[in-house]
Amino acid sequence: MDTLEELNRKGFVDEKIDPTLDLFLEIEKLKKEKKAIVLAHYYQDPDIQDIADYIGDSLGLSQEAARTDAEVIVFAGVHFMAETAKILSPDKKVLLPDFKAGCSLADSCPPHLFRKFKEKYPDHVVITYVNCTAELKALSDIVCTSTNAVQIVESLPKDTKIIFGPDKNLGAWVAKKTGRDLVLWNGACMVHEIFSREKITKLKERHPNAKFIAHPECEEAVLQMADYIGSTTGLLKYSINSDAQEFIVATESGIIHQMEKANPTKTFIPAPPNNSCACNECPYMKRNTLEKLYLCLKNGSPEVTVPADIIVQARKPIERMLEISAALGL
Repeated sequence: MDTLEELNRKGFVDEKIDPTLDLFLEIEKLKKEKKAIVLAHYYQDPDIQDIADYIGDSLGLSQEAARTDAEVIVFAGVHFMAETAKILSPDKKVLLPDFKAGCSLADSCPPHLFRKFKEKYPDHVVITYVNCTAELKALSDIVCTSTNAVQIVESLPKDTKIIFGPDKNLGAWVAKKTGRDLVLWNGACMVHEIFSREKITKLKERHPNAKFIAHPECEEAVLQMADYIGSTTGLLKYSINSDAQEFIVATESGIIHQMEKANPTKTFIPAPPNNSCACNECPYMKRNTLEKLYLCLKNGSPEVTVPADIIVQARKPIERMLEISAALGL
Protein backbone atom coordinates (compact mmCIF):
# COMPACT_ATOMS: atom_id res chain seq x y z
CA MET A 1 0.00 0.00 0.00
CA ASP A 2 1.45 3.36 -0.97
CA THR A 3 1.93 6.25 1.43
CA LEU A 4 -1.00 8.30 0.11
CA GLU A 5 -3.42 5.40 0.59
CA GLU A 6 -2.04 4.82 4.08
CA LEU A 7 -2.40 8.51 4.90
CA ASN A 8 -6.00 8.58 3.63
CA ARG A 9 -6.84 5.49 5.67
CA LYS A 10 -5.26 6.58 8.95
CA GLY A 11 -5.55 10.35 8.58
CA PHE A 12 -2.05 11.06 9.87
CA VAL A 13 1.62 10.30 9.20
CA ASP A 14 2.37 7.10 11.10
CA GLU A 15 6.11 6.87 11.69
CA LYS A 16 8.12 5.64 14.63
CA ILE A 17 9.61 8.46 16.68
CA ASP A 18 12.83 8.12 18.66
CA PRO A 19 11.55 8.10 22.28
CA THR A 20 14.57 10.14 23.41
CA LEU A 21 13.62 13.09 21.16
CA ASP A 22 12.56 16.29 22.87
CA LEU A 23 9.50 16.99 20.73
CA PHE A 24 9.12 20.56 22.00
CA LEU A 25 12.69 21.33 20.88
CA GLU A 26 12.31 19.49 17.54
CA ILE A 27 9.05 21.29 16.72
CA GLU A 28 10.67 24.67 17.47
CA LYS A 29 13.57 23.77 15.13
CA LEU A 30 11.19 22.67 12.35
CA LYS A 31 9.12 25.85 12.71
CA LYS A 32 12.23 27.97 12.07
CA GLU A 33 13.48 25.75 9.25
CA LYS A 34 10.14 25.66 7.40
CA LYS A 35 9.01 29.23 8.28
CA ALA A 36 5.96 27.71 9.93
CA ILE A 37 3.50 28.90 12.56
CA VAL A 38 1.43 26.65 14.84
CA LEU A 39 -2.12 27.88 15.50
CA ALA A 40 -3.98 25.97 18.23
CA HIS A 41 -7.55 26.04 19.47
CA TYR A 42 -8.28 26.23 23.20
CA TYR A 43 -9.68 22.69 23.06
CA GLN A 44 -6.34 21.10 22.15
CA ASP A 45 -4.21 19.06 24.56
CA PRO A 46 -2.15 21.18 26.99
CA ASP A 47 1.14 20.11 25.32
CA ILE A 48 -0.06 21.42 21.96
CA GLN A 49 -1.31 24.66 23.52
CA ASP A 50 2.12 25.12 25.13
CA ILE A 51 4.02 24.72 21.82
CA ALA A 52 1.64 26.92 19.80
CA ASP A 53 2.58 30.38 18.50
CA TYR A 54 -1.02 31.48 18.90
CA ILE A 55 -3.87 29.99 20.95
CA GLY A 56 -7.41 31.19 20.50
CA ASP A 57 -11.03 30.66 19.62
CA SER A 58 -12.43 30.52 16.09
CA LEU A 59 -12.50 34.30 15.61
CA GLY A 60 -8.96 34.86 16.90
CA LEU A 61 -7.62 31.95 14.87
CA SER A 62 -9.29 33.27 11.69
CA GLN A 63 -7.81 36.72 12.31
CA GLU A 64 -4.35 35.23 12.89
CA ALA A 65 -4.57 33.01 9.78
CA ALA A 66 -5.45 36.07 7.69
CA ARG A 67 -2.51 38.18 8.89
CA THR A 68 0.36 35.73 9.39
CA ASP A 69 3.40 36.05 7.11
CA ALA A 70 4.49 32.46 7.78
CA GLU A 71 4.85 30.21 4.73
CA VAL A 72 3.33 27.18 6.46
CA ILE A 73 0.36 27.13 8.85
CA VAL A 74 0.06 24.06 11.08
CA PHE A 75 -3.50 24.13 12.37
CA ALA A 76 -3.89 22.25 15.62
CA GLY A 77 -7.66 22.15 15.61
CA VAL A 78 -10.28 20.50 13.44
CA HIS A 79 -10.77 20.27 9.68
CA PHE A 80 -13.09 23.24 9.16
CA MET A 81 -10.60 25.52 10.98
CA ALA A 82 -7.75 24.44 8.70
CA GLU A 83 -10.05 25.00 5.70
CA THR A 84 -10.79 28.53 6.95
CA ALA A 85 -7.05 29.21 7.20
CA LYS A 86 -6.58 27.95 3.61
CA ILE A 87 -9.46 30.15 2.37
CA LEU A 88 -7.91 33.22 4.02
CA SER A 89 -4.33 32.36 3.03
CA PRO A 90 -4.66 30.39 -0.25
CA ASP A 91 -0.97 30.83 -1.14
CA LYS A 92 0.23 29.25 2.12
CA LYS A 93 0.62 25.57 2.86
CA VAL A 94 -1.91 24.54 5.54
CA LEU A 95 -1.27 21.35 7.50
CA LEU A 96 -3.54 19.46 9.92
CA PRO A 97 -1.84 16.91 12.24
CA ASP A 98 -4.73 14.46 11.82
CA PHE A 99 -6.90 14.74 8.71
CA LYS A 100 -9.72 12.90 10.49
CA ALA A 101 -10.09 15.63 13.13
CA GLY A 102 -13.60 16.50 12.00
CA CYS A 103 -16.54 18.18 13.75
CA SER A 104 -19.93 16.77 14.74
CA LEU A 105 -21.54 20.20 14.24
CA ALA A 106 -20.11 20.58 10.72
CA ASP A 107 -21.28 17.01 9.96
CA SER A 108 -24.82 17.91 11.09
CA CYS A 109 -25.21 20.28 8.12
CA PRO A 110 -24.49 18.62 4.74
CA PRO A 111 -24.14 21.39 2.12
CA HIS A 112 -26.49 19.74 -0.43
CA LEU A 113 -29.30 19.64 2.15
CA PHE A 114 -28.60 23.16 3.36
CA ARG A 115 -28.77 24.41 -0.24
CA LYS A 116 -32.34 23.02 -0.51
CA PHE A 117 -33.22 24.52 2.89
CA LYS A 118 -31.88 27.90 1.74
CA GLU A 119 -34.01 27.74 -1.44
CA LYS A 120 -37.17 27.79 0.73
CA TYR A 121 -36.20 31.26 2.02
CA PRO A 122 -34.95 33.14 -1.07
CA ASP A 123 -35.29 36.59 0.56
CA HIS A 124 -33.21 35.69 3.65
CA VAL A 125 -29.62 36.63 4.47
CA VAL A 126 -27.65 33.50 5.36
CA ILE A 127 -25.42 33.70 8.47
CA THR A 128 -23.45 30.57 9.21
CA TYR A 129 -21.45 29.76 12.29
CA VAL A 130 -17.76 29.24 11.42
CA ASN A 131 -18.03 25.61 12.62
CA CYS A 132 -19.04 24.35 9.18
CA THR A 133 -17.46 23.10 5.96
CA ALA A 134 -15.93 25.33 3.28
CA GLU A 135 -18.82 24.37 0.97
CA LEU A 136 -21.33 25.64 3.52
CA LYS A 137 -19.43 28.91 3.92
CA ALA A 138 -19.60 29.27 0.15
CA LEU A 139 -23.43 29.19 0.44
CA SER A 140 -23.40 31.97 3.05
CA ASP A 141 -23.62 35.76 3.07
CA ILE A 142 -21.80 36.24 6.39
CA VAL A 143 -19.87 33.88 8.64
CA CYS A 144 -19.87 34.40 12.42
CA THR A 145 -18.27 32.95 15.54
CA SER A 146 -19.70 32.67 19.05
CA THR A 147 -17.67 35.80 19.92
CA ASN A 148 -19.39 38.01 17.34
CA ALA A 149 -22.67 36.27 16.41
CA VAL A 150 -24.89 38.69 18.37
CA GLN A 151 -23.08 41.79 17.03
CA ILE A 152 -23.19 40.51 13.43
CA VAL A 153 -26.95 39.91 13.61
CA GLU A 154 -27.42 43.34 15.21
CA SER A 155 -25.30 44.98 12.47
CA LEU A 156 -28.03 44.14 9.93
CA PRO A 157 -31.19 46.27 9.57
CA LYS A 158 -34.00 45.12 11.90
CA ASP A 159 -36.26 44.09 9.05
CA THR A 160 -33.60 41.76 7.56
CA LYS A 161 -34.82 38.16 7.31
CA ILE A 162 -32.10 35.79 8.48
CA ILE A 163 -31.31 32.08 8.20
CA PHE A 164 -28.88 31.01 10.95
CA GLY A 165 -27.03 27.71 10.83
CA PRO A 166 -25.81 25.18 11.58
CA ASP A 167 -25.98 25.40 15.41
CA LYS A 168 -29.57 25.59 16.69
CA ASN A 169 -28.49 26.27 20.30
CA LEU A 170 -26.22 29.19 19.39
CA GLY A 171 -28.94 30.42 17.00
CA ALA A 172 -31.63 30.28 19.71
CA TRP A 173 -29.36 32.17 22.13
CA VAL A 174 -28.61 34.84 19.49
CA ALA A 175 -32.33 35.18 18.73
CA LYS A 176 -33.04 35.66 22.44
CA LYS A 177 -30.24 38.21 22.87
CA THR A 178 -31.15 40.24 19.77
CA GLY A 179 -34.93 39.87 19.73
CA ARG A 180 -34.69 38.80 16.06
CA ASP A 181 -36.75 36.02 14.53
CA LEU A 182 -34.15 33.68 13.02
CA VAL A 183 -34.84 30.67 10.82
CA LEU A 184 -32.64 27.97 12.40
CA TRP A 185 -31.01 24.90 10.88
CA ASN A 186 -31.33 21.91 13.21
CA GLY A 187 -27.64 21.20 13.94
CA ALA A 188 -25.65 20.84 17.16
CA CYS A 189 -22.25 20.03 18.70
CA MET A 190 -22.21 16.67 20.46
CA VAL A 191 -19.91 17.93 23.26
CA HIS A 192 -22.10 20.91 24.16
CA GLU A 193 -25.34 18.89 23.90
CA ILE A 194 -24.37 16.33 26.56
CA PHE A 195 -24.13 18.54 29.64
CA SER A 196 -26.53 17.33 32.32
CA ARG A 197 -28.70 20.00 34.00
CA GLU A 198 -29.40 17.60 36.87
CA LYS A 199 -25.71 16.83 37.52
CA ILE A 200 -24.75 20.52 37.22
CA THR A 201 -27.46 21.39 39.80
CA LYS A 202 -25.95 18.86 42.23
CA LEU A 203 -22.45 20.19 41.53
CA LYS A 204 -23.62 23.75 42.21
CA GLU A 205 -25.06 22.57 45.54
CA ARG A 206 -21.65 21.14 46.49
CA HIS A 207 -19.89 24.34 45.35
CA PRO A 208 -22.33 27.14 46.32
CA ASN A 209 -19.78 29.91 45.71
CA ALA A 210 -18.77 28.69 42.25
CA LYS A 211 -19.75 30.69 39.18
CA PHE A 212 -21.33 28.55 36.47
CA ILE A 213 -20.08 29.67 33.04
CA ALA A 214 -21.25 28.20 29.74
CA HIS A 215 -20.69 28.32 25.98
CA PRO A 216 -23.76 29.35 23.91
CA GLU A 217 -23.61 26.05 22.00
CA CYS A 218 -25.08 24.44 25.16
CA GLU A 219 -28.80 23.68 25.33
CA GLU A 220 -31.23 26.32 26.61
CA ALA A 221 -31.93 24.38 29.85
CA VAL A 222 -28.22 24.56 30.73
CA LEU A 223 -27.80 28.21 29.62
CA GLN A 224 -30.68 29.24 31.92
CA MET A 225 -28.52 28.23 34.90
CA ALA A 226 -25.42 30.15 33.83
CA ASP A 227 -23.92 33.16 35.61
CA TYR A 228 -22.14 34.01 32.37
CA ILE A 229 -22.51 32.84 28.75
CA GLY A 230 -19.76 33.47 26.22
CA SER A 231 -17.30 32.18 23.63
CA THR A 232 -14.20 30.31 24.80
CA THR A 233 -12.29 33.61 24.86
CA GLY A 234 -15.20 35.24 26.69
CA LEU A 235 -15.22 32.47 29.30
CA LEU A 236 -11.45 32.80 29.78
CA LYS A 237 -11.67 36.58 30.21
CA TYR A 238 -14.56 36.24 32.65
CA SER A 239 -12.55 33.79 34.78
CA ILE A 240 -9.66 36.30 34.90
CA ASN A 241 -11.79 39.36 35.71
CA SER A 242 -14.17 37.74 38.20
CA ASP A 243 -13.52 37.86 41.96
CA ALA A 244 -14.91 34.33 42.29
CA GLN A 245 -12.45 31.62 43.30
CA GLU A 246 -14.35 28.63 41.87
CA PHE A 247 -15.86 28.07 38.43
CA ILE A 248 -17.95 25.29 36.91
CA VAL A 249 -17.16 25.32 33.19
CA ALA A 250 -19.64 24.08 30.56
CA THR A 251 -17.61 23.78 27.38
CA GLU A 252 -14.93 21.43 26.06
CA SER A 253 -12.53 20.92 28.97
CA GLY A 254 -9.39 21.88 26.99
CA ILE A 255 -10.00 25.56 27.85
CA ILE A 256 -9.36 24.80 31.54
CA HIS A 257 -5.60 24.57 30.85
CA GLN A 258 -5.51 28.28 29.90
CA MET A 259 -7.85 29.20 32.76
CA GLU A 260 -5.55 27.52 35.28
CA LYS A 261 -2.45 29.15 33.76
CA ALA A 262 -4.07 32.59 33.94
CA ASN A 263 -5.58 32.01 37.42
CA PRO A 264 -3.23 29.75 39.43
CA THR A 265 -5.10 30.35 42.71
CA LYS A 266 -8.58 29.64 41.34
CA THR A 267 -10.35 26.28 40.97
CA PHE A 268 -11.98 25.13 37.72
CA ILE A 269 -14.42 22.22 37.61
CA PRO A 270 -15.53 20.73 34.26
CA ALA A 271 -19.34 20.61 34.05
CA PRO A 272 -20.51 16.98 34.08
CA PRO A 273 -22.14 15.43 31.01
CA ASN A 274 -25.07 13.01 31.07
CA ASN A 275 -22.96 10.01 30.07
CA SER A 276 -21.24 7.46 32.27
CA CYS A 277 -17.63 8.36 31.39
CA ALA A 278 -17.94 11.81 33.05
CA CYS A 279 -15.82 13.36 30.31
CA ASN A 280 -16.60 16.38 28.17
CA GLU A 281 -13.77 16.22 25.65
CA CYS A 282 -14.21 16.55 21.90
CA PRO A 283 -12.91 13.28 20.39
CA TYR A 284 -12.09 15.12 17.15
CA MET A 285 -10.04 17.88 18.82
CA LYS A 286 -8.20 15.26 20.83
CA ARG A 287 -7.14 13.32 17.70
CA ASN A 288 -4.27 15.77 17.39
CA THR A 289 -1.24 14.90 19.53
CA LEU A 290 2.23 16.37 19.97
CA GLU A 291 3.66 13.36 18.09
CA LYS A 292 1.29 13.85 15.12
CA LEU A 293 2.05 17.58 15.09
CA TYR A 294 5.80 16.86 14.94
CA LEU A 295 5.43 14.32 12.11
CA CYS A 296 3.05 16.58 10.18
CA LEU A 297 5.55 19.46 10.32
CA LYS A 298 8.50 17.19 9.51
CA ASN A 299 6.79 15.59 6.48
CA GLY A 300 4.65 18.52 5.30
CA SER A 301 1.59 16.28 5.43
CA PRO A 302 -1.41 15.89 5.75
CA GLU A 303 -2.08 19.05 3.75
CA VAL A 304 -5.52 20.69 3.64
CA THR A 305 -6.67 21.89 0.23
CA VAL A 306 -9.84 23.68 -0.85
CA PRO A 307 -11.04 23.91 -4.50
CA ALA A 308 -10.29 27.32 -6.05
CA ASP A 309 -13.96 28.12 -6.78
CA ILE A 310 -14.96 27.35 -3.17
CA ILE A 311 -12.11 29.56 -1.90
CA VAL A 312 -13.45 32.49 -3.96
CA GLN A 313 -17.07 31.99 -2.79
CA ALA A 314 -16.28 31.18 0.86
CA ARG A 315 -13.77 34.00 1.30
CA LYS A 316 -16.40 36.75 0.86
CA PRO A 317 -18.58 35.87 3.90
CA ILE A 318 -15.50 35.28 6.09
CA GLU A 319 -13.99 38.63 5.08
CA ARG A 320 -17.34 40.30 5.77
CA MET A 321 -17.23 38.83 9.28
CA LEU A 322 -13.66 40.07 9.80
CA GLU A 323 -14.61 43.56 8.54
CA ILE A 324 -17.64 43.80 10.87
CA SER A 325 -15.56 42.46 13.80
CA ALA A 326 -12.77 44.99 13.11
CA ALA A 327 -15.29 47.85 12.90
CA LEU A 328 -16.79 46.78 16.24
CA GLY A 329 -13.35 46.34 17.86
CA LEU A 330 -13.81 42.59 18.42
